[in-house]
Amino acid sequence: MSHKFLIIDTSTEACSVAVVNGDEVIHQQDVTPRSHTKMVLPMVDNMLNEAKLTLADLDAIAWGRGPGSFTGVRIGTGIMQGLALGADKPVIGISTLATMAQQAMDEADAQQVIAAIDARMGEVYWGVFNNVDGIATLVGEEIVIKPELIDDSVLNQAQYVAVGTAWDAYPALSELADITVNNDILYPSSHAMAPLVKAAFDNNEAVDVDQASPVYVRDTVTWQKLPGRN
Repeated sequence: MSHKFLIIDTSTEACSVAVVNGDEVIHQQDVTPRSHTKMVLPMVDNMLNEAKLTLADLDAIAWGRGPGSFTGVRIGTGIMQGLALGADKPVIGISTLATMAQQAMDEADAQQVIAAIDARMGEVYWGVFNNVDGIATLVGEEIVIKPELIDDSVLNQAQYVAVGTAWDAYPALSELADITVNNDILYPSSHAMAPLVKAAFDNNEAVDVDQASPVYVRDTVTWQKLPGRN
């Protein structure tokens, strides 16, 4: 059966939309911080039109559920909810960290990947993934942590490919193990989610929209007003 999916990700500085139509994947991605609300719906329309599909044709709508920017994850979740409710489609949440790991596995045949995103406030979103039959599979849990608190004893003797923005923000991370940083994969991309979406759908992991929720990893945010602001 030829599956059809719409995939949306706004969880980081990149705004990314893809349409899967059987074996064909088309996508559009732009790194445009603070412009996601203006860009994402026109990108959805563009990709559906290019694929000659409508929302009614889709099997499911997938989105980058996080972790990432709180605002970005909320935007993507809201867009997903609106589209899924309007079209009465099930939804699939995909880890942004797993997405970057999947891209490294697809494009560079990586077997072990560490995906890490700069989480601000001196912390990183962190996930370790193994290549299991071509699918990025999480080892342990996704966490948010200060770089100096990462326990390198959990890393085995394998060579890791590192992806994400944290490696540039915290260069010392690359000294934890035998790590090669892939500077071409900084943000999750919707087209790289396609294998994860297909696997999740085949495993009956699509859910009703009211059962879907974002994954922030960090539950609270320390927020301070600017000096002089009340």
